[in-house]
Amino acid sequence: MAGVPLATIADRLGGPRVDHLLSRAAALAPDRAALRSPDGSVLTFGRLDGQVDAFAAALHALTPGPEAVVAVAAELSPAFPVAYYGTARAGRIAALVNPLLREEALVHVLATSGARTAVLTPEVYRRVRTVRDRLPRLETVLLTSAAAEDEGVPVLAEVLAAAAGKPVPEAAGDPEAVANLLFTSGTTGAPKAVELTHRNLTVNAAQTAHAHGLDAGSVVFNYLPTYHLMHLNAAVQAAATQLLWTDPDVPGSLAAAREGGTTHYYSLPMRLSRLAADPTAGGTVPTLRAVLSGGSALAPEATRGLTARFGVPVGQGYGLAEASPQTHFDRLDDPRAGSCGPPSAGTESRIVHVDTRAELPVGERGEIQVRGPQLMKGYLGAEPTAHLDAEGWFSTGDIGYTDEDGYLFVVDRIKDVFKCDNWLVSPTEVEGVLRGRPEVADSVVVDRPDRFSGAVAYALVVLAKPYADEEGAALAAVRGANALMPYYQHLRYVEVVESIPRSQNGKVQRREIRDAVHGRELPEPSAEGPLEVTGAARPV
Repeated sequence: MAGVPLATIADRLGGPRVDHLLSRAAALAPDRAALRSPDGSVLTFGRLDGQVDAFAAALHALTPGPEAVVAVAAELSPAFPVAYYGTARAGRIAALVNPLLREEALVHVLATSGARTAVLTPEVYRRVRTVRDRLPRLETVLLTSAAAEDEGVPVLAEVLAAAAGKPVPEAAGDPEAVANLLFTSGTTGAPKAVELTHRNLTVNAAQTAHAHGLDAGSVVFNYLPTYHLMHLNAAVQAAATQLLWTDPDVPGSLAAAREGGTTHYYSLPMRLSRLAADPTAGGTVPTLRAVLSGGSALAPEATRGLTARFGVPVGQGYGLAEASPQTHFDRLDDPRAGSCGPPSAGTESRIVHVDTRAELPVGERGEIQVRGPQLMKGYLGAEPTAHLDAEGWFSTGDIGYTDEDGYLFVVDRIKDVFKCDNWLVSPTEVEGVLRGRPEVADSVVVDRPDRFSGAVAYALVVLAKPYADEEGAALAAVRGANALMPYYQHLRYVEVVESIPRSQNGKVQRREIRDAVHGRELPEPSAEGPLEVTGAARPV
């Protein structure tokens, strides 16, 4: 299924390099607020462009040589766009660093990217400092803000002040040159470095701004734990104002959104679900045009609750690091709960059989494949076309299906889907049914090897309230859910837990849960009902 022609938004492309998005916005509206920070400070497009020039000039001295790698911690602050666009303007490659990573993961990202310079928050620097001896290529560290205990380490503001007004040598304008190294989430193995070109990023910025309805009058409320390229580039592409917000008080964020005249509210499903569950907390936002969810799937009931509360469309999309990242987004003029929408402009998508790779008809589930101009150059260190099949399709590793209008519905990761009696079982779908039970506040489902069926469903359950008989409540929830599903999806084990392990980004740590479950010795489940056994897990 193809998206709308890219030609319809071709006039929105900012130039051959990703930093040209900012140059154009600064030329169009130099005095318009580009970034508003939680402390109330404002950075206009003109001033932001000037700081980017200063950082680019500084990099020519700090990190000589074209295409040298500069690691940039993606914190939700103005320091990130300054360093990010400045790196591109200097003709260097930005390797994005998740500021929530711990020491071993930081070593992997910094060593794999070959970063010679790093722009880090003080918190990230302190973790890097303990493993610096394992990073021989890292020559220079700049801090995004000053910290007394890091005295002597250069600070970004000082570097910008020293380089202000200095000439910036013009970098090559090759749109096919690598601009960024973006690391995959690593949910199925060590994170891989994705090579994204300037063209990948500028095209996807235009695709995203078009799909999200962003324009020069938009005020984008960015309420995410880190700074994502999609939100930065799309807003700058549209010359829209970004309001950055970091306070963990979810209802309180609405007051800030209201005061800032927010038109587009971006956040994580876990935060949006809390707003949907409490329709009075925080009030409303009269200027709001859309609520946008990302990172993982937003439950259809949360989508409906938010739509009813705010009276605006609630959209979510689909994408991955390898696609810069967006490939699909729900149509805001015709949203469908649970859908990721049709393909973005200029993007093609199809569903293929997991084993035979034959293209499947509407409604049938298989692996999602995509191709389009936002698709990466390749993985760092791999052959340029190793990630593509003979026809140029990229296999995403996700299971989904499309409806008759081409809207995509993502079911699960291939690595998470398992077969019970040769039937494909989606843990995410089973979780959705289980969470519909009144006894359940939260849950996660993984596969448990079974000598007869291949694998069966195993659930971790957080109960909605204290129960005198927790095991009885959990079993009642599971039996009620099983009554609504075909036999091969039935939960065969249940374990009551206090919370579901999640990352700082709100993603379930499914691989760690699966590893723990697979390592336990448990009684075999009975097809005839619950067994009275001891231990944390109960066969059903």
